[in-house]
Amino acid sequence: MFLRTRALRRLVLSVAVIGLAGLVPLASAAPSRSVVKPTKVVKPAKKVVSPRLTRGARVAAVRPQIRPEVRRPSIGESSGLHATEDPLDLKSSVALVVDQDTNQVLFSKNPQAVLPIASITKLMTAMVVVESGLNLSEPLTVSQDDVDTEKGSRSRLKVGTQLSRGEMLHLALMSSENRAAHSLGRHFPGGLEAFVGAMNAKAQQLGMVDTRYVEPTGLSSRNQSSANDLTLLVKAAYGHPIIRELSTTQEAQFPVGPRQVQFRTTNGLVRNPSWDIGLQKTGYISEAGRCLVMQAQLAGRKLIMVLLDSAGKYSRMGDAERIRKWLSEGGGGLQALR
Repeated sequence: MFLRTRALRRLVLSVAVIGLAGLVPLASAAPSRSVVKPTKVVKPAKKVVSPRLTRGARVAAVRPQIRPEVRRPSIGESSGLHATEDPLDLKSSVALVVDQDTNQVLFSKNPQAVLPIASITKLMTAMVVVESGLNLSEPLTVSQDDVDTEKGSRSRLKVGTQLSRGEMLHLALMSSENRAAHSLGRHFPGGLEAFVGAMNAKAQQLGMVDTRYVEPTGLSSRNQSSANDLTLLVKAAYGHPIIRELSTTQEAQFPVGPRQVQFRTTNGLVRNPSWDIGLQKTGYISEAGRCLVMQAQLAGRKLIMVLLDSAGKYSRMGDAERIRKWLSEGGGGLQALR
């Protein structure tokens, strides 16, 4: 009995010890902790730096985009005159070359066509001014009335510019200055209306039956003439030494406000030593195309050239060169030019 009790106590004690051994790790274990994920650090976005632009690029970025100008066909082109063929393959739809002394026609292409003549008009403007006998030293002032409202063309003669009548005439012929030409007409006795009347009267006197003027600059497409008529005008204008001189000046300075401004001829052939030009005038508006009239001397012969309605910027000059070369090689039956 005693032994059983003792054995039973040992068994109970063993079980207790085992139980306590199992509980001790639990009691001594560190309390559980919730897992906290580290906060993600968000780096600030990098500042985007635009590449440095050149001055030209900055200006281009600010400047509004300008659409390319659409070329409008001239009246001659719309009328089909450019389809006319000629042996020299000229770019001008109208051409006429006449011997100034004999009136012999050396080259002809659509000479009867009546077209806008642009600033060729200024030759008649000069004729009326010179033949009126007005004082060329009299000062004229550019006013707002002289500003182009027809085509919006630019001018270096600001409103308020004062020049003599002779200087205005010089600029109108050499540099085709529209405000100068308009000022000449506006300061005519009786005003602009009387001046235009005198232009048309002079045209009738010269036998220019296809010609009509409505203003003195040539900006209006209603100023019209034919190559036949313009040879008469060039021949008459050549009779005035001052028109010959002023129309063939290469460049000159004029007082515009407080400074001297350089003006140049609109006809590059004047500077060409291969040419002996006695009188010239260029012209351009979109309705007329590029125009050119000249009196030139070749191998001792005085010739009058009229080129109207040329399509390219330099093509009228190229046409004049083709004609000169053709004539120098004996074209037009001029054996003396060989």
